[in-house]
Parts: sequence; C-alpha cells; structure tokens
Amino acid sequence: MLERLVAEQAGVLTVAQARTVLGEGAVRGLVRSGRWRSISRGLLLAGSGRLTREQQLWVAVLAAGSGAVLAGATAAIEAGVRGLRIEPVHVLVPSTRRPGRRSLRGMPIDMAAVAVHRTTVLPAEHLEVGRPPRTIVARALVDAAGWASSARQAQEIVAGGCQQGRVSPEEVAAVLDVLPRAPRRQMIRQSIDGMAGGAQAYGRMEFVRCCRRAGLPEPDLSSRRTDGSGRAGWWDAYWRAWRVHVEIDGTHQGDVRDWVDVRHQVADLERQNDISTTGDRVLRFPAWLVRTHPEQVADTVRRALLAGGWRPDE
Repeated sequence: MLERLVAEQAGVLTVAQARTVLGEGAVRGLVRSGRWRSISRGLLLAGSGRLTREQQLWVAVLAAGSGAVLAGATAAIEAGVRGLRIEPVHVLVPSTRRPGRRSLRGMPIDMAAVAVHRTTVLPAEHLEVGRPPRTIVARALVDAAGWASSARQAQEIVAGGCQQGRVSPEEVAAVLDVLPRAPRRQMIRQSIDGMAGGAQAYGRMEFVRCCRRAGLPEPDLSSRRTDGSGRAGWWDAYWRAWRVHVEIDGTHQGDVRDWVDVRHQVADLERQNDISTTGDRVLRFPAWLVRTHPEQVADTVRRALLAGGWRPDE
C-alpha cells in the first residue's frame, strides 16, 4: 500500500495517508530521523532530497485540498504545449470550498509558487486522467488565456496550443460553450474562429480590411506566381507596381509541431520580413496575427511598400 502511494504520487503524501498506512508513531519517527521530510502542514515527502518538478506539482494539488487539479498553463505544459511559463503552478479547485491558507503559505524554498483558482464550472469532461490530475488541454488553454497578464499573451497562449497541434479550435469552442463567464471569452472565440476551417481565406479578407483601415493601396488577391524551380503557385496578395508579395499562413501550413511556440514563430516571421524589405519583398503573416494585431501587420506592409517606391500622396 505504501509503495503504491509513493510511486503514484512521486513520493508526496498527506499526513493522513501516511498515518493510515504506518500509524502516527511510525510517521513521526521517520520525520524525526530525517528519512522523511515535512513539506508543509499536512504534507510529507517520502525522502529527504530537494523537490523535483513532478513532486512540486503533487505538493500543489495535495496542498490545495480535495477536488484540486492542475490547470491553466501548468496543465497545458503537462499535455505537451510548449513556450508557456512554468511558474507559478496553477491549480483549480471547486468553488464549493476554499483552500486553506496553508496551501499558499509555509512552503519550503525549493517549492514553486502556487496560484490557486476557484471555479463554479468543472464538469467531468473537462478533467484529464493523469498524475497529478489536470484539466484537458482545451480547458487549460481557456483558463490560461483568462488568467494571462495581457490580451496579447492570452491570444498567443490559445494560438500556440492550436498551432502546435495539441488541441483543435473546435475543442476550445466546445469548452467556451459551457463557460459563459470565462474571462476574455469573446476574444478567445474570435481567435479560434479564424483558426478553424478556412483560416487562410479568412485571413485574406482580414488582410484587405487591415490595408483599407491603414490607408494602404489594396493588393491584387490570389496572383499567379512561379517559384525558383519553375513550379506555379499563387500569392495571397500582391502589389505588382512595388514588387511586394504577402502570404497569409493558416494553421494547416508548415510543420507546426516543430515551432517552439507562437512568440518564436512571430519573431522568425518578423526577421524574415525585415530582410525581405531589401530586395524582392516577400512578407508572411499568420492569419491570427492579421486578425488580432492589424496595426503591426500594416506597419510592416507600409515599410515594404515605401521601400518599393510607393508614395502615400500619389
């Protein structure tokens, strides 16, 4: 029984669990001898070393109490989403109970910070079987976006999970359907709408609107091109007079599993865009960026057009 608990919970036990198996006297003896370690009030480590990442996650869940699960960025990271902050450890608990202050205080120096959130909606279909237990990826991304420090960070979180192939826009939408009061709900909905089927065509329309609002000349859409090997293709947008081409990338393009995260993706595209403004100019933008940050896209296009000879007053 004890070995199973230790193996299942990475060596982190509640005092109640340990006492049930060994008895109060044996537990006290293990702690006093230094063979076991007291982590905080009510929590023990079956060992004496520093806490590993897995053990930190178990400490967070057990300290938060009954019904607690990993959530937000923490649950997304455990599901394989890359590029998210590992601290604090996010934990979600039912609103029917409040975690005691001991879940936030009295932690050892080798324990990560813990952020405990409460929810009124946590259906069984939002829970993933795991050790420690956590929310499913779609719920994790919705929560992480709601808890993000900025709207842009929230958009990057949702886009990152979808672009890396860890969740589909439809799965995120299904979670939103049962969370009518989710923070940034409308923004998340707008972000995933463009990433669902037809993202590339949708991105073209948004791009034209972006150009109009910024006072830029409208491009020709779906212009035929031939690459260096002689293969025919199509540009999403093209200004022939100034030799500026634009590609709108949908979520299906490229090997998204190899992108470290969306912020790195955007940085790479921006570097490519800057280089392209010195010659035959080829600009690339992800569809979600056109939709959520049109001013950034318009500024890059404007610089490319100006470098190609366009004059706004002509």
